[in-house]
This record gives sequence, C-alpha cells and structure tokens, in this order.
Amino acid sequence: MRVVAHAISGLAVMALLLGHGVFGSPAGLPLAMRVAAQQRPDRSTPPRLGPTPQLNLPAIAERRLSNGLPVWIVEAHEVPLVQVSLLVRTGGGDDPADQFGLASLTAAMLDEGAGTRSALDIADATEFLGATLGASASFDVSAVRLNVPVARLTAALPIMADVVLRPTFPSEDLDRLRQERLTALLQARDDAGSVASTAFARRLFGDAHRYGAGLTGTRVTLEGFTAADLRAFHAASYQASNALLIVAGDMTADAMLGLLETHFGNWSGTGAAPSRAPLAAAPQPAARQIHIVDMPGAAQSQIRIGWVGVPRSTPEYFTLQVLNTVLGGSFTSRLNQNLREEHGYSYGASSRFDMRLAAGPFLAGAGVQTDKTAEALREFFNELNAIGEPIPADELDKAKNYVALSFPSEFETIGDLASSLEQMAVYGLPGRYFADYIANIQAVTTTDVQRAASIYIQPERFIVVVAGDRAVIEPGIRTLGLGPVTVMSVAQAFGD
Repeated sequence: MRVVAHAISGLAVMALLLGHGVFGSPAGLPLAMRVAAQQRPDRSTPPRLGPTPQLNLPAIAERRLSNGLPVWIVEAHEVPLVQVSLLVRTGGGDDPADQFGLASLTAAMLDEGAGTRSALDIADATEFLGATLGASASFDVSAVRLNVPVARLTAALPIMADVVLRPTFPSEDLDRLRQERLTALLQARDDAGSVASTAFARRLFGDAHRYGAGLTGTRVTLEGFTAADLRAFHAASYQASNALLIVAGDMTADAMLGLLETHFGNWSGTGAAPSRAPLAAAPQPAARQIHIVDMPGAAQSQIRIGWVGVPRSTPEYFTLQVLNTVLGGSFTSRLNQNLREEHGYSYGASSRFDMRLAAGPFLAGAGVQTDKTAEALREFFNELNAIGEPIPADELDKAKNYVALSFPSEFETIGDLASSLEQMAVYGLPGRYFADYIANIQAVTTTDVQRAASIYIQPERFIVVVAGDRAVIEPGIRTLGLGPVTVMSVAQAFGD
C-alpha cells in the first residue's frame, strides 16, 4: 500500500482506500472532508474588484553636495536595505554617428577594474558585503547602481565611488567584453526574433539614425573601439555637472548626505557638462512596406509590425497606456486573445509604445507557426484596423482597472522605488506624477482612446518585417496584398 500511495495522487489514494473499505463508505469520511466535497466554486460570475490600492510614497528630500551634485533621498524603513543609483545624463542616444555602442560599452567596463581593484576584486568585495553593484546604459541615460544591506553601506560606497570616478579600462577586459558582444551579435543571426527586431529597427529608422542600430552597436563599431575611446567618453560625460544621485532605503537623509559627501563631494570632472542635442525625428513611412528576411528552415516566423511612435514626454501618455493595454499590452488583450487563444497561431502576441527621450517605435509582434504566417498577419491587421473603432465601455473599464490595480506593485522593493525615481529624473516628470497616476488612468475616455488610435495607429503606413522560411511563407504573404514585398538576407538585415 505504501508503494501505491507514493505513486499516485492523494485523491487517488483516497479513492483506493474507499474502494478497499477502509472508511467503509463516503459517509464514513470526516465531516470537513464531506463538506468540502459537496461545495463547488461558483464560476457563473467573476469576482468583484476590490478597491484600488492606495499608493502613498514618502517625500523626496532634494539636497546637493558641496560640488553641486544633486541628490534625491527617499527614506523607506521597512527593510534594512539601501539602493544608491548614480545617473549620468548621457546614454546610447548620444553615441557619435560612427561609434554606436560607445555609451553601452563604457558603462559595461566601469566595474571591470577601478581604483586599485581588478574586476575579480570588485566582484569578491561586493559579494562579501551581500551587495550587488552594476553599471549599464540605456538610450537615454547611463547608470551605476548599488543595492546593499544598510549595515554594509559604509563599506560598499567606496567601491561604488571607484567604479564611477576611477575606472581603469584594462585592455584585456575590453577585449573580452568586445568578443562577448561580437559573439552575441553572431548568435543573434540564428534567432528569428532577434533578426526580425534588428531588421525592423533598421528599416524603420535607417542606418544613420541612432535608433536604427541596437544599443550595443554593430560589428564594425565594436571592432573599432579602443580603451582610449572609452576613457575619453568617460572623462567627457561622467561629471558631477552631468549627474544625479538617487538614494532609497533604510537611512536618514542627513546621515546619507554625509556619506555621499565623503565619497562624491570632490568629484568635479574635467570641464562643463556635455551639451545634449536632441535626436532628429525619424520620418514616418509614407505607405505600408512588407519585408521578408529569408531564414531557410526556421522553426517559426517572427513578425514585427509598426512605425515611429512617441517620446516619453507625450501628453498622450495615459491615453496610450490604456489604448495599448486593450490592443496588446496584457494577456487578455485583443492581439493575444486572437492569435493565441482563438486561433492558436502563437504562444503570445503583444504590442507596445517604446517611449524614449526621442520617439521610439510603436510595434506589434509575435512568433507564429510557419505554416500560419499569412493567416497570422491577416489577424494582426484585423485587430490593428479595429482598434480605431469605439471601444466598448466594459472593455475600456477592464483595461483601466488592469493598469490602475497593477500600478502599486511597481513599488514593492527598494529597487523598484529607486527605478521609479530614475524615471522621474530622466524624463522630467512632475512631482505629483506617481500620486496622480491612477486618477489620470481612470480619467481616460472612449473618445480619448479612439482619437489617439486614429493618430498613432495607422496600419496602412506600417512597416512589416517577417523573419522566416521564405519558400514556405512568401506565397501566402503576397496573396494578402498588404503592399509591396521585398526580400532580404540575414546579412542585409544586420546591415552587412
């Protein structure tokens, strides 16, 4: 009996015991078991939504160090952790035209050697302290972030200061990182999703625009970088006049300011902060274009559809959040319900507005069955065209509640809180932005969404990229008559 019990589920064991008369009959079961067996969940109506969670964020203490470096401090004492984020207002969008990837590679090299420590020394020291320390760059900003138990903050800050102020850019580590990135670019050519995304960005923005290439750059630019290039970029961009410190966690503002003054108060850089010219606006496509990237034998087709979207500063932000939630921004969105749940063409379909300091792309996409590529494209455009029609009130309410009810969860950890403060700083969001967020979402109307869709989603002008097996997918795509079809190789998709 013990062997059987280990091999089958608890319910099956119960049935077996009943069958052998151990309990005699169901009536012999304990009362709690019999009551539970008789009760069934009522699924005739969905449960009612609870009240919208209240988001009460602590105030931001805005200070400055003696060198003028601004500091934002938010005290949060629930957990004995502190996150310190150093933002530099230079990112991948500021890369020179012939050095795409410079900001990203510079940030990646900061913790590969700094002060008197090697990369291994830095990793060992931060691990011993129970801390995480890392540096990265987006298109809009570069950042160094330290997350550490408050009891180890004093020991960890000198390491962070070295990484920010005194990186050594060792040549052997640069060669290693360069090779890792070149290898990743090479591997991306075998991944249909990476190929489709790369081709889409290049076709939409062009070779000369910064958004036409990935954040890490291209094979040509990566091969050309020297340690001297990174040192020059660091010297020009990583300056107190071009930076902001954000601190969130279990500390007092006064105590934290003293620690920061010790390690960052003498930072001045070598000159004035670099001027930041905004990226030129990319032109919208005049008419729909269809591009097939041939990947013989590809297991599935990867689809990307869209055009130039909006910058993060758009006054339509809240309306577009609701609009995209309906279209492709949640599991129950129209795109996902259509392509995944109704037709089974894909494991998941989605859409998003990629908002940056300049207008990034709006795109919809999915990986779909190769033999259903044309059918999936047809359904994509059915939904993209239909989103311009008035949205039923219940669907609009569901989308607004989805956004509003999930919003407080974005502040669950100290890292989440610091990340939200970074958004405020980078994009110049108003002081009451988070406090008013839910009210602004709930204020969006059907008219707002319909108007925004007519402006920002115009399927007749979208660029379509499909990476897949041309021999299988091209005839069906052409039959749809969506627009002129061009075919390219994977090498052409990567600009080679």
